[in-house]
Formats: sequence, structure tokens, C-alpha cells
Amino acid sequence: MLYYEDIEVGAKQSYGRYDVTREEVMEFAAKYDPQPFHLSDEAAAATHFGRLSASGWHTCAMTMAMLVENMKTQTQAGLGSPGIDDLRWKKPVYPGDTLRVESEVIEKRRSASRREMGLFKSRTKTLNQNDEVVLEMVSNGLIRTRDPAGED
Repeated sequence: MLYYEDIEVGAKQSYGRYDVTREEVMEFAAKYDPQPFHLSDEAAAATHFGRLSASGWHTCAMTMAMLVENMKTQTQAGLGSPGIDDLRWKKPVYPGDTLRVESEVIEKRRSASRREMGLFKSRTKTLNQNDEVVLEMVSNGLIRTRDPAGED
């Protein structure tokens, strides 16, 4: 089990593989982000995207799927997330792309008011098959401490 005390600032991971399909891009967009350039080749061709592209929110969802799959490889005393500090869609994601994730722990601190939990920040990048960053975010994770009375 991985606890707050086990988290190391500077720790890096590389993981995941997500094959982006045309069907999924259009299905997600139809349900959650029905803008024409996510639904129609013709509409997309008339934009700076040049062709059908995935919604940024779909890119977030694909990233989350890879994050959760990676968490299954290590049992973590996780307590969820209070949110994201920064989120940028750097490049479009297209059907046929293959995505992967790189993350680095950039900060951690024990809660002053709830000593049984800590918070850590990670810089997460989602990259395509050409190693181009398509999404970058700084996320916050809550995690149990092994020893609530322990030092930071």
C-alpha cells in the first residue's frame, strides 16, 4: 500500500496506451461536446483543426482512463482529488492517434487540519505517438498518511 510518506517529489512515471478511434470521438462529442468540428469532417476541414478532432474533454477522459488503469498496478491509500490547478490542451487529438501519459510529482504537503491525510501535486502530460504533448495539467491528489502524528 502506497501512503503519503511513500510519495517522493521528483518521482516520474510513464504509462498507458490509448488508441483513439473515430467512432469514440464522434460518440463522445455527440453526447458531451456537440460542436461541428467534433462531429463532421466537412465542418472540421473549415477550421484550424483541418479534420475531425477529439474534444478536449474527451482527451481529459482518455487521460483519466490511463491514470486509473495505472493506479491499479499499485495499491494506493488514495482519497480522491480536490481538483486541477492548471489544464491546457496543447495540440489536437485525432482519430488514429495513440496516446500515453507521463507524470511527475512536483509537490507534497501534509494537511495542517487533518493530519491523517496529505496532498500531492503532479504535472501530467498526455502525449501522442509522435511524442507531442497534447494535454498538460497540474492535478492534486489526496492520500492517507501512514502515521497521522508523523513529521512532514
